[in-house]
Amino acid sequence: MEVLRLRMSFAAAFALLSLLMAFVLPSPVAAQSPAPSPSSDGVAVDQGIACLLMLVALVLTYIIH
Repeated sequence: MEVLRLRMSFAAAFALLSLLMAFVLPSPVAAQSPAPSPSSDGVAVDQGIACLLMLVALVLTYIIH
């Protein structure tokens, strides 16, 4: 009888401690911040490559003529 009472009190203490930790400690999923937005969406890179190719074409045209 005493062992059953000890087990019940241990189970109650464990359940109370588990609930307390669930509410007090933040979960790892909630603690994560959202992913940062990309620094460039590709349009700036495309425009940079196009500008470089236009500059190469201009230099080649100048050298050929």
